[in-house]
Amino acid sequence: MKTQFYPDRHVELVERCKLGERKAQYELYKSYSKAMFNICMRILNHMGEAEDALQEAFVDAFTNLHQFRQQSTFGAWLKQIVVNKAINHMRSRKVKWVEIEEWQETMEDSDRNDSYFGMDEHETNLEVERVRNTVQKLPDGYRVVLSLYLFEGYDHEEIGEVLGISETTSRTQYMRAKRKLTEMLSK
Repeated sequence: MKTQFYPDRHVELVERCKLGERKAQYELYKSYSKAMFNICMRILNHMGEAEDALQEAFVDAFTNLHQFRQQSTFGAWLKQIVVNKAINHMRSRKVKWVEIEEWQETMEDSDRNDSYFGMDEHETNLEVERVRNTVQKLPDGYRVVLSLYLFEGYDHEEIGEVLGISETTSRTQYMRAKRKLTEMLSK
């Protein structure tokens, strides 16, 4: 299998960072900090913790920049570090994950709630700010799985690996988060 290299508009900055240039590090930080902070906030829902996770992620990224091989963009590589840092902060809170008894029960719950969500979830016309604020009010376990799945593009297998939970538990958390979010939005 041939290794795929992705074009990255920040290649020059990354190379300068590898040489220890502080100005280049600051430029990379400015380019990515807002988007990466938003990821931390979606996962942690706490400004102080999100700031801490973000700073730790950038320190790790700059410390381990020699491991970046351009097999993805720098942003994708950094995002993985940021998500892992935020999840580690979340784990330090001792989040209790909801385990599922068996997959069939979950599927039955899902079938009953399909009409609640409508045939096409994408047709929902909710205000973005209202939804964002409501997502922040979800319990941590729900919010993390929902954010990783919907906003960060992780699939349930990846979420399970990152969080140390089963794929089935990830699916359950997601379905319950969706149900809880809809419930909260309908009030």
